[in-house]
Amino acid sequence: MADSIHPDRPQLSQQRGPVVMRRNQVQQSTSEQRLLDSRGPSDWVHTDPWRVLRIQSEFIEGFGMLAELGPAISVFGSARTRPDDPMYAAAEEVGRKLVGAGYAVITGGGPGVMEAANKGASEAGGVSVGLGIELPFESGLNEWVDIGMNFRYFFTRKTMFVKYAQGFVVMPGGFGTLDELFEALTLAQTRKVTSFPVVLFGTSYWSGLVDWLRETMLADGKISAADLEMFTLTDDADEAVSYIVKAGELADAAAAEAAEVASQDVAEAESPQARERRVQDRLGSDGS
Repeated sequence: MADSIHPDRPQLSQQRGPVVMRRNQVQQSTSEQRLLDSRGPSDWVHTDPWRVLRIQSEFIEGFGMLAELGPAISVFGSARTRPDDPMYAAAEEVGRKLVGAGYAVITGGGPGVMEAANKGASEAGGVSVGLGIELPFESGLNEWVDIGMNFRYFFTRKTMFVKYAQGFVVMPGGFGTLDELFEALTLAQTRKVTSFPVVLFGTSYWSGLVDWLRETMLADGKISAADLEMFTLTDDADEAVSYIVKAGELADAAAAEAAEVASQDVAEAESPQARERRVQDRLGSDGS
């Protein structure tokens, strides 16, 4: 039954974009009326559909900001690392040497290890990126961030860390650092990302975790031996950067080889001999 245009007759159904509303779900005002009416309630800004738009805007802004970044490495570690901690100086060195190897440096934009890596990258003349997060106990991006953005949602921020980085350097840190580490390893293990080198920096800090992975998870069959080869441990910035550079070279070589094989397959598929073979295959060996 068609909806009535007469105000004295009840409206039986209503179309709101792609959504159909019927019976007692019908609203007596239109979306445009509500948009232009400033007297209505403002709690709509906290609804889930509006949150979806905010999430979408974070993806768009993040992608737009980093699309032309070039090769980059994400560096993770504790926000609680003090400037007099040796790991702060190590993170500075890692940031500086990554820039020397041709990489931009991406961090969470906060204090501690993140600040140190951003500082090393910025002072070396490279691109220093900070992807911050809205938290009640952190106060914006550190002063060494050259390109930065604060995110509302962890999952949009984490997408940027992975999408625009060719690898991770993971310094000593807490739950957030572990979260990023295991997400990277999971994506590599499930082949959601290809060739993703992960460096665990600080052997005394990470050795206990690696031993547990080997002696408990591997021994119990929860992971395979190959999974333990997805990362390396080191205390040396040069070794960390060298590992990442070599992984990148291997990935480039593999991609070039795959492209060459694909090109040969296409050329062969288009050759007269290949077309004749396909015709014979379709007709059958007796030519009928």
